[in-house]
Amino acid sequence: MVAMPLEINLEISPRTRLDLVDVDKQIADTHGDVLGEFPRALYCSYHTTAGYLDQGIAGRLNRKEDGVAPYLSFFKKIFPEGAGYQHDELHLREELTEEQRRVEPCNADSHLAFISAGLRSCVTYRRRKGEPVYFIDLDGVNEGRPRKRCTTVLGFSTEEIVARDRLAVPMSAHPVESVNLKDPRLGLFQQCQEMIDRYGVTKGRIHLTLSPGERQAGLTVNEYETLLMQHDLAEVIRDPFRFMAEKSRHLLADPRAIPNKTMGYAKYDLVRIFNELVDALGLNDSMIEQVASRFFGAPASRFLRMKRSVNVLVTNGNSAQRGHLAQGPFQSPILVQWRQAKNRMRHIDITLVRFK
Repeated sequence: MVAMPLEINLEISPRTRLDLVDVDKQIADTHGDVLGEFPRALYCSYHTTAGYLDQGIAGRLNRKEDGVAPYLSFFKKIFPEGAGYQHDELHLREELTEEQRRVEPCNADSHLAFISAGLRSCVTYRRRKGEPVYFIDLDGVNEGRPRKRCTTVLGFSTEEIVARDRLAVPMSAHPVESVNLKDPRLGLFQQCQEMIDRYGVTKGRIHLTLSPGERQAGLTVNEYETLLMQHDLAEVIRDPFRFMAEKSRHLLADPRAIPNKTMGYAKYDLVRIFNELVDALGLNDSMIEQVASRFFGAPASRFLRMKRSVNVLVTNGNSAQRGHLAQGPFQSPILVQWRQAKNRMRHIDITLVRFK
């Protein structure tokens, strides 16, 4: 007899700003081998600076003794803490109250590293004995105090597609643009909830993916904050090397470099940091060439590990209530483009998946 999906909610207390916690080990230590009978599991983070890697890249990184940390270090070096990001200018953040400004962390670097490193808020893994599943926190400590983190793990045996739909997303004439797909005017979440209700899904996921013809665009789940999306991220997309030159001056080979040389030093320094990434991934010669072409091709599609799809957890929270989309208070699926959309319109395919 196939076991019904099992949902476990965990609280995680980070030890350092960049922290990795083996979630499966924490579950086993706390609850025993409750996931042992499930061949698959979904892992969901409710935070915009903490999440999971896809199983493929996590598995490759975990084959090396040093594991995931050197890979993350690459992106933390490109986006150093406290380097003058617009998002960190809290006095300009109109959505914050004075009380919130006093406690809000300056963490634009962590948001950008999350997006660029390809971290996800929701992933599914095939469970393999002895293979760690890391909850990766890029901003786990604020002013010496650990932040409260929550994650959901949902063990299941199989999944089935129960419905498909499509959403048209109007775009502006700007080549570089980000769109908050949670905006009620688009109707995405309402459309998804209607699908969930119609088919009675209580445990599963919504899979959002760019339609096959869409190019020069990607999807992520993060905080849709104006300064972060329209200034910091846009600056990275338009000119990654110049961004690095301006934000990472302390990494430059010659800190006294005059302004018209900073671009060259940034490229030099990025090569050095890139080599650290190659070592962390354990790439062979042909793979190094492929990855090098991605990072030194300059455009955002090659610089950022932007995804074409994202998942959102569907759950009823271990109750008899209907299923619903589960996201953290600051999380939004975000469509990012770095070239003008044809006819100023992009399309998102929506797939509703039920877990069994």
